[in-house]
Amino acid sequence: MAKSDVTIPTLPARNLDETIGFCGLLGFKVVFRVPDPEGYIIVRREALEIHYYRWPELDPASNYAGCYIRVSDVDALYRAFSAARLPARGIPSLGGIEKKFFNMREFRLVDPNGNLLRVGEEMEKPAMRRL
Repeated sequence: MAKSDVTIPTLPARNLDETIGFCGLLGFKVVFRVPDPEGYIIVRREALEIHYYRWPELDPASNYAGCYIRVSDVDALYRAFSAARLPARGIPSLGGIEKKFFNMREFRLVDPNGNLLRVGEEMEKPAMRRL
């Protein structure tokens, strides 16, 4: 796979202006917008990019959309997102960093639309022991 290959999440948003405000708290900037009624935005924070499409009927409490974002420094991004002072539970929210059994350190972020964004960094793999 070429280094330029990338996957970008596309998530539903009940209200694009509210979503833009929330993303701004996390350091994202709007780089593209299609006005309503179609409604589509692209937000970027350094190399991270997320697309949101307008879905006014969305119920955040029953939304099951989400994505996984791999980063090179989960601690730095968590510290930056923590500046928004989000609660640990609810919509929106920011959960703490956890070590996962599948060799990732990750945190979860729930945006105002109920989208679950899991953000993680691969832990170093232990050296293989020869028998």
